[in-house]
Amino acid sequence: MKLLVAGRGEIALRIIRTAREIGVATVAVYASDDAATAPVRAADETVALPGDGPAAYLDIAAVIDAARRTGADAIHPGYGFLSENADFAEACAAAGIVFAGPSPAVLRRFGDKQAARFAAVAGGLDVLASTDGPADLASIETFASECPEGVMLKAVAGGGGRGIRPVRAGEDLAAAHRSAVAEAELGFGDGRVFAEELFTRGRHIEVQVIGDGVDAVAIGDRDCSVQRRRQKMIEIAPAPDLSDEVRSRLRAGAARLCAASGYRGLATVEFLVRDDRAVFLEVNPRIQVEHTVTEEVTGVDLVAVSLILADGGSLADCDLPAADANPAGFAVQARVTLRTAGRLTAFVPPTGPGVRVDTFGEPDLETSLRYDPLLAKVIVRAPRLTAALAKADRALSDFVIEGVDTDAPLLRAILADDEFLAGPVDTGFLDRRVGDLEPAAVLNEAAAGDVLAPLTATVVEIAAEGAVIPAGAPLAVLEAMKMQHEVLAETAMHVDRVLVAAGRTVTAGGLLMTCRPAGSDETVDAAHTVDLDRLRDDLAEVDERHRLTRDEARPDAVAKRRRIGRRTARENIDDLVDDGSFVEYGSLVIAAQKARRPLDDLIARTPADGLVGGVATVRGAAAVVMSYDYTVLAGTQGWRNHAKTDRMLEIALRRELPVVFFTEGGGGRPGDTDLDIIAGLDVPTFRAMARIRDHAPSIAVVSGRCFAGNAALAGACDLIVATPDANIGMGGPAMISGGGLGEFPPEAIGPIDVQRANGVVDLVADDEAHAVDLVRRLLGYFQGPAADWTAPDPRLARHAVPENRLRAYDVRAAIDAVADVDSVLELRPDYAPGIVTGFLRVEGRPFGFVANSGLHLGGAIDAAGADKLGDFLELCQLRGVPVVSFCDTPGFMVGPDAEEQATVRRFSRLFSIGARLTVPLGAVVLRKGYGLGAMAMTGGSFRAPQFTVAWPTGEIGGMGLEGAVRLGFSKELAAAPDDDARAELYDQLVASMYERGRGLSAAMTFELDDVIDPADTRRWIATL
Repeated sequence: MKLLVAGRGEIALRIIRTAREIGVATVAVYASDDAATAPVRAADETVALPGDGPAAYLDIAAVIDAARRTGADAIHPGYGFLSENADFAEACAAAGIVFAGPSPAVLRRFGDKQAARFAAVAGGLDVLASTDGPADLASIETFASECPEGVMLKAVAGGGGRGIRPVRAGEDLAAAHRSAVAEAELGFGDGRVFAEELFTRGRHIEVQVIGDGVDAVAIGDRDCSVQRRRQKMIEIAPAPDLSDEVRSRLRAGAARLCAASGYRGLATVEFLVRDDRAVFLEVNPRIQVEHTVTEEVTGVDLVAVSLILADGGSLADCDLPAADANPAGFAVQARVTLRTAGRLTAFVPPTGPGVRVDTFGEPDLETSLRYDPLLAKVIVRAPRLTAALAKADRALSDFVIEGVDTDAPLLRAILADDEFLAGPVDTGFLDRRVGDLEPAAVLNEAAAGDVLAPLTATVVEIAAEGAVIPAGAPLAVLEAMKMQHEVLAETAMHVDRVLVAAGRTVTAGGLLMTCRPAGSDETVDAAHTVDLDRLRDDLAEVDERHRLTRDEARPDAVAKRRRIGRRTARENIDDLVDDGSFVEYGSLVIAAQKARRPLDDLIARTPADGLVGGVATVRGAAAVVMSYDYTVLAGTQGWRNHAKTDRMLEIALRRELPVVFFTEGGGGRPGDTDLDIIAGLDVPTFRAMARIRDHAPSIAVVSGRCFAGNAALAGACDLIVATPDANIGMGGPAMISGGGLGEFPPEAIGPIDVQRANGVVDLVADDEAHAVDLVRRLLGYFQGPAADWTAPDPRLARHAVPENRLRAYDVRAAIDAVADVDSVLELRPDYAPGIVTGFLRVEGRPFGFVANSGLHLGGAIDAAGADKLGDFLELCQLRGVPVVSFCDTPGFMVGPDAEEQATVRRFSRLFSIGARLTVPLGAVVLRKGYGLGAMAMTGGSFRAPQFTVAWPTGEIGGMGLEGAVRLGFSKELAAAPDDDARAELYDQLVASMYERGRGLSAAMTFELDDVIDPADTRRWIATL
């Protein structure tokens, strides 16, 4: 066997070490930001995965390719990432590679909560009472009336705690149901939920099972009840204070369940236990983080067992202890997790008899909260539980970790707590007591109206202060392990105070914002019917026909939108435009299907032929606003709504009006029958949409599915704003299937994570309401100066760039220090991160900005960055928006790999764009201004902008200093008598080049217009 380990961190290191001990060659895969970690050094071979962060480890094709290239015939997934992914297990099988775990069918069975329940019932396990499969609100309310403690709402699909809501007796079940459905729909594309009886005051007990595909045995149990918001912190094996009858029942039932499923590999069967009742929770079909405590008390190396089974071995080959063997005392595991990230300046794990530490930590390791925050597992063993708990406390006290903050103080407080020591505790213990155990955490506890982060993650989006967020809509979106987790409003909420900003990393339990319930006067009832006196019959007929086109006449269609947490086309338009300003065109149009459907049916079901469009004012300025109506034939493009679109675009071109287009829909509609048209390739719609860009701004808003022709119109716009549930693709499932390209669900085609990373989407909104707010803000940059603005503290700019020229920094801080307060709006932040683009205001005037981010490739401009830069400059040129360039680049990215990206053409395009740029351009050299890359940042030449100035940290040169020395003084360096002399000469030459290239020196030769106080930057920009 040759084993590829498809994971990272401590579990990857553990698997590699065990494999090598039993003579198995190993391959480690790694993301670029993990290249210097211990698992990579420990493996026999290594393969770099494309990209960085969690996404690299989730790339199935890349992992399979790494196995093929290295000749690995088995893959161990560890835990996390792809460990429970049935598609990955199938891909391994298709490639002839052994997956060290259960079969894809078993993974799917235990990954579906309902299927797992059915298997548990068939295996004779006790399960909580529940609805009969997915249920609507009425059925759940009936079920809840029979559950005195309350119910737990659960999404049928998915995992990770999403779509789960506990609802105690007397709480708002309807609001919780809306919230759970919306979260499940957005998270998994499946809004089905079911309800179980709520089981409180239970202990979390799990059983370790090993199966060989024919039989299965339980070798131990663990108590994992010390949890904070469903995240385990301390585990104990064996589970203390269980009666022999309950323990035997748990182990027998777990083994029976796995054996009946044909399970091969390691499994953990989880239960909730209260008194003598033990109810099935779920099966984790992989090795668990807490497997260590079972190893300690059984003497079984579970990783080695998993490799034996993967190699075709049976239970008899695994040298397992007898079923009646007594455990070797007690083992305790404490999970040491990061609360902040940074470099480990000191890292000394505890040692001693009965002390074990599983970790990948080491001095100088650069930690990151992009991944799971687990840093180390401290495992201890002792003959008695009290001794084991005391030893765990001592081990944590001996653990030296400097440079980052961890949860070790809280772990020690738990281990010394009287209630915990008296034991056993239930799963609610820590959430009840954390304020007592960790006084510093009191601020993180949820007072009334406080909204807390449920996990350690990065803030992607967050509601604005003063916003009113409806029930079931996200207050914030957090990203962890490359998955976005929404923090939803249980009821309608008014946001009073926001304490974190997008881009900030927060720890579990961190305070995000404070809210209060929305008042009745903040809830707008859109349904309003005007009763006119003495209404004429002809007007009454017209009014009735118009009424049938509105949401109030279509409650079923509106309810369907509500069930997925979305708004109707008309609601989005009403929210966008100024009150009372929308004048609709073609509202009475129906689909061209009279040859196949009754007229009354068409009037009722195809209002406006699925396109609501008209002229309105937005922020006081006229605009054309259109929206496909997904409740009408899935927002598809019929012949008459094409005609309406053409009409509205004609008006926009004639009056040079901005266009805002909500483009949700499925593309062309083949079912229209009233016109004798063969292909319809002569429609002018797409050409007309593309022409808008030459005359006025155009913005597409995408929420939900946007395929084929709808996507083509969105892509022809200047800017695309999308919501997290958007899917955008040039072909939908039917087109892909019809082309013989495979069967795919809509959610698999162009999801938001794909389209934000590749630059298709410019801004990702929290939801449709937020998207509308962003559109208003974007239009504002094209509408001229703002009357109200606030200047930033001028001192901030002086400290935005570190004095140490080697110290990295976030260029956004420099931009914020120059722009009017809260005026910066960054575009495409997840695409080509080395280039930062967006809009800002200075003294109320709108400007576009471009900047280099030294946090990516040191600020070098790569191929994608060149495209992003060029695209934005062209947009500013089209829209007549002046541009400010914040330059800090060592130049273009070069080398063989770079040339494979067609950089000659893509880089040189920037000079063509710069040569055609007529809008005012100003350039500020923040630090590095080297070579052709710096010239591209300044329109092609330092003389192209109306000004090119530098901050005191600025330095310029024909190329990077070090490269210039090596190239220009190669003979002198070669002639040095020895290496020491050569190094001394090199350092002298670099220092000389730096002195010569400093901004002050360049200003003396007039290669810069000036070197300025950063606080004066706004004065220069104001001259544009």
